[in-house]
Amino acid sequence: MNQVTIKPKGITFEDVIAIARGDAKVLISPEAIAAMQASRNQVEALAQGEVAVYGISTGFGALANQHIAPEDRVQLQKSLIRSHAAGIGPMVEREVVRALMTLRLKTLCSGRTGARPVVAETMAAILNAGITPIVHEFGSLGCSGDLAPLAHCAMVLMGEGRALGPDGVEAPVLELLAKAGISPVELKEKEGLALINGTDGMLGMLIMAITDLEKLLDQSDVIAAMSVEGLLGTDQAYRAELHEPLRPHPGQAQSAKNMFAALQGSEITASHRHGDGVVQDAYSLRCAPQVAGAVRDTVTYAKQVALRELDSTIDNPVVLESGEVTSNGNFHGAPVAYVLDFLAIAATDLGSISERRTDRMLDKARNSGLPPFLAGDPGVDSGLMIAQYTAAGLVSDSKRLAVPASVDSIPSSAMQEDHVSMGWHAGRKLRKVVENLRAILAIELIGAARCIELRAPLKPAPVTGKLYAELREVVPGVGPDRFLAPELEAAVELLRG
Repeated sequence: MNQVTIKPKGITFEDVIAIARGDAKVLISPEAIAAMQASRNQVEALAQGEVAVYGISTGFGALANQHIAPEDRVQLQKSLIRSHAAGIGPMVEREVVRALMTLRLKTLCSGRTGARPVVAETMAAILNAGITPIVHEFGSLGCSGDLAPLAHCAMVLMGEGRALGPDGVEAPVLELLAKAGISPVELKEKEGLALINGTDGMLGMLIMAITDLEKLLDQSDVIAAMSVEGLLGTDQAYRAELHEPLRPHPGQAQSAKNMFAALQGSEITASHRHGDGVVQDAYSLRCAPQVAGAVRDTVTYAKQVALRELDSTIDNPVVLESGEVTSNGNFHGAPVAYVLDFLAIAATDLGSISERRTDRMLDKARNSGLPPFLAGDPGVDSGLMIAQYTAAGLVSDSKRLAVPASVDSIPSSAMQEDHVSMGWHAGRKLRKVVENLRAILAIELIGAARCIELRAPLKPAPVTGKLYAELREVVPGVGPDRFLAPELEAAVELLRG
């Protein structure tokens, strides 16, 4: 997808990913321009009057009752952005910043914020030029919008702040804008608020996490099937009649179906189907669809919430269809924060069961006759001993990160904003959990591939064999000990790609 057109209503998961990760070009539809101009006319009419309207003729937050004279209202918007660009800490990833800007642009184009079309057009131009505002790790409480992160982006629209060029190198903002032929915007009434009052950061991180987890779940099912093969487990626990008719969780049925299909045609599985004396496999093998399926169902629910949020117009105050400009609380991030936390819990558990399979395949007492640690020459070689340590460390890290952020709330703005969602923080830690999960699965993949290799001349199933072959293009098989870190990273990149 090389181009995305943003309309007053209508942007998809795929659109957000295409812009955030694929650098797709952004166009604004004529309908969006007309909608923005119509709401702008309402704001300008109010800006000329003396009626107190939040964010137009008043201060912000705890200063909402402070009247602002007409001659100071443009400066009010500039001061808002400068004061709210108060983030600190490491730089946020480029794709998160681009998702953040894309979703704020989507809201501007709804025609409910009262911002002029030029504000949206400038933001689109910055995205298209590959300029990335520098946003910092800390600064959002997930309420009143992702304030500091969005303010750092708004600073660049004003020709201020800090940004990276398309080459990823920081340069003066005015220089980057000039090189791209972009003129800075002088913000007018209401526009500062319109640029920062949204759940865009946490929603962007949610959309990307869901996209990644959907892919990782499919990969996890095949990798788990490889482990079943390599450990001489049975495919019979994944038969359809044991799932949907007996326990109708759709995710469980899907994962069981995936695993059963992945094991069809396996010479390894067929070799011990009768007479091996094993009554039933360990939980990490037998219950793999139940765990992965529960994660699938959690992702499905999270996606429902994300799609609703994607259809929302988050701003305060907001311009209604009637033309009324009124305050609201839609910027509160609770719906998004909860599912970000749910996903962190679910993804952590998926990593946990994967690591248990890896540990089992390295233990000569439990791996059905394979060498300890799957080493080429046990004793001289340590094989994958420390790779399992790495997986265990990643699981432990994810368990810590799975503690919910949304149950915490720190009052702010002189108790005006006395309950916040912490959704930004939930999104930040979920990203780390997803990265940890990918690495844990990559380590299981390397181990399962060694198990399958050591079962030769028996051949794996076509599905598991295909993934085995793809891994062997970037990671060699059993042999003398060698530098493992690059091989682990190569497996991670295979799953990422």
